[in-house]
Amino acid sequence: MTKYHYIVALILISFLGEACSTDNGGSSLPLPKPDTESPSPTPDPEPEPDPIIVNSISESHQRTGNAVIGYDYLITGDYMSSGIPYQAFIAGFGEDNTNKLERLGDNAVIPYNYTAVDAPNGVRVVAPNCMSCHAAEVNGKFVVGLGNHSSDYTTNRAENIALLNSAISFLYGGESSPEWKAYDQFRKSIIAIGPNTILASKGVNPADKIAQVLIAHRDKNSLEWSDTPYVSIPEQALPTDVPAWWLLKKKNAMFYTGIGRGDFCKSFIGSSLLTLANKDKAEEMDERMVDILAYIQSIEPPSYPFTIDSEKAIEGKVVFEEYCVKCHGSYGEDASYPNLMVALETVETDPELSNYYTQSSAINDYFLDWFNTGWFGTYSEPLEIFSEGGYIAPPLDGIWATAPYFHNGSVPSLYEVLNSDLRPKYWSRSYDSEDYDTSKLGWNYTLESSKKDENTYDTTLSGYGNMGHTFGDVLTEGERTSLLEYLKTL
Repeated sequence: MTKYHYIVALILISFLGEACSTDNGGSSLPLPKPDTESPSPTPDPEPEPDPIIVNSISESHQRTGNAVIGYDYLITGDYMSSGIPYQAFIAGFGEDNTNKLERLGDNAVIPYNYTAVDAPNGVRVVAPNCMSCHAAEVNGKFVVGLGNHSSDYTTNRAENIALLNSAISFLYGGESSPEWKAYDQFRKSIIAIGPNTILASKGVNPADKIAQVLIAHRDKNSLEWSDTPYVSIPEQALPTDVPAWWLLKKKNAMFYTGIGRGDFCKSFIGSSLLTLANKDKAEEMDERMVDILAYIQSIEPPSYPFTIDSEKAIEGKVVFEEYCVKCHGSYGEDASYPNLMVALETVETDPELSNYYTQSSAINDYFLDWFNTGWFGTYSEPLEIFSEGGYIAPPLDGIWATAPYFHNGSVPSLYEVLNSDLRPKYWSRSYDSEDYDTSKLGWNYTLESSKKDENTYDTTLSGYGNMGHTFGDVLTEGERTSLLEYLKTL
C-alpha cells in the first residue's frame, strides 16, 4: 500500500505574445534625381522589433485577512474534506512522531503533508494538505512555503487503490458505511488523477495536469463531480518546478506564465477540487482563503546558511544591476519588482508549457471557459484566466534555496543558469536536502550519459528542455562568481 501525497496546486498559466514594432515616417521633402553614374547605396535594414518585454502586468485587487488564523487553517483546516478514515490510516501507515508542524491532537502523529479533519458526515479522515507541494527541506531545515523539490510522480499513484478500497470496505462493513462515504470522493479523484499525471523524472510536479483532470470531472457552475469527464483528457503531462510561496507577495499574476489574474484566493480553492462536494463548500472556503493569502504574504525566504564573501557580493551587485535588474527587479532598501512578461522569442526557455495554453485545443478551450464563465470566474470576487504567451521573470528572493531552476526544474544550479554551455543533458541527484553545492548554488549532481531511471532528468524530452535564458553567457568567470555571491544575499 503506497501513500497518496496528493494536493492540487492550481497552476494557471498566461502569456503575452506581442512584440514591439517601429513605424517609419515618410518625408515631405522632394526626392533628389537619381544618380545614374554611381551605384545606389544599399539601404539600411529596418531595425528588428525588440521582443524582450511584452507587457508589465497590472496589479489586481486582493482581499485582506489574518495571517495567524490563515496558518492555523492551512495546517489543520478542512479545505480537504474527504480522505482515508483516521484509524485505517494509522493502522496502515503507523504513527509519525516527527511533528514538523508542531500540531496537537490527532495531527501530532501523522505526516506534515496530511491533516486529520471531520468529513461532512462527521467521520474523522486523513486528507492531503497544501504542504504536499508547498513545504520542503533544504540543508536539513524544514521550510514551509518552499516548493517540494523531491516529489515522485513517475508512477501511477492509483495503481494500489483497489487494495485500499478492499481494506476500507472490509474494516467498516462495505460501501454503505459512513466511513466509505467519507472516503469515496478522495478515491474517485485518485483514480482519475493517477494514470494522467505520470512524469518522466522525480523532483517535478504535474500540477497543470492535475488541475485539468479535476475540472474535466466537475461542472463549472455547481462544481459537482461527474464520473465521466466532460472533455477528453490528453495523455501528455508537463513538468513544473513548484515556485516558492514567499514570491507571491510581489507578483501581480500567479504562476510561471501569469494566467492567474484577479482574486488570488479563488485559485487556492482550486486545490480543494480534489475532495469538495459542490459549490456550497467552495463558498464556505472563499471566506477562509483570505486568511491563507495573508499568511502566504507574510512568509519570508530563509537566509543563506553558509559563508558569504561580502567583498565579492558587493561586486556582484554591480553586475546584477547591469544585467538583471530590468527583468528581475531590485532588492534592499529601494526594492522594486517590475512584474514583466518576457516573450518566448527572447527568453527561449522550453516553450511547451507556454504553447500548451496558447494553442487552441479541446482541453484548453474547456479550461479557459470553465474558469472564466463558471463559478470561479463569476462568484464574488472572480479569478481571471488569461493565456497570451511568454513567461514571467520572477522575483529572486531566497533563490539560493529554490533549486533546481527554470519553470520545469531542468537546471540543477544557478551556475549553469548563468553559463548555458555547461548545462547537463542528463543528470541525477541524491534528493538529500543537505547535498548542496555552495559554490554553484544548487544541487550536487551526477552527469549521466543517458537516461538510466526515474532519478535521471532527461532534457531531451518534450517539455523538459534546459535551453534559453542565455543572458549570463556574456559574463566573465569573475563576474559570474561575484554575481552568485550577491544572489546569496537576496
